[in-house]
Amino acid sequence: MFDGLSVVNIVRMIAAFTMLGLASFLDLKKREINDMLWIAFSGVSILLVVFSPDILFSLKVVGMSLIIAPVALLLWRLGMFGGADALCLVVLASLAPMFTITTAQLTPFTILTNAAILSVASLFVNLSRNIISITRKENIFKDIDETRMKKILAIFIGYKAKNPKHSFSLETVIDGKKHLDFSLKHVEHMSFCNEKETWVTPGMPYILYIAAGFIIQVFYGDIIFNLLKLF
Repeated sequence: MFDGLSVVNIVRMIAAFTMLGLASFLDLKKREINDMLWIAFSGVSILLVVFSPDILFSLKVVGMSLIIAPVALLLWRLGMFGGADALCLVVLASLAPMFTITTAQLTPFTILTNAAILSVASLFVNLSRNIISITRKENIFKDIDETRMKKILAIFIGYKAKNPKHSFSLETVIDGKKHLDFSLKHVEHMSFCNEKETWVTPGMPYILYIAAGFIIQVFYGDIIFNLLKLF
């Protein structure tokens, strides 16, 4: 499987997996990642370019891959994900630019699009959780004064947690009544909910999706591109 890879590329893959593994572990355990991790692996990416058999070609590929940098930083500023997620994408783009061990045609955005598709899976996890609660005759919308459409939307976006942990509240109180709040908020300005028996949306670290998206890129390629080929 690795016959066509140079030593530098094998090191790139090992370094990328190591960085993503450490980042995922730290994010799950502490919900924060020290910037030293990104600085260290940025240094590794520089060394890999320096020791590349063709430095000019490596610089060109890394430069093309870093097109994702302004997009990642924009998504961070818009609050779509955290600063650590943005830095992870930027460093990963320089560490393993457009890397794959298949013949798949990649773009600098493959990891991001793969991660976005995988993140949709959480909607179905929420749906399954809520269906199970409903079949158990639980009144998951007790005391919630909301329209049917918003309740249907809530079933996909979140769930009623008895003792929430690492989740964000979906509830708000208006004129003494509980409502569902789907307004967009900056992820770095949100606090985890610790109120019991409340509707929440899971605060799954996006770096996990990035890591999974990269693994899929390496061994399979672009999910969207490969799905389009089926048609």
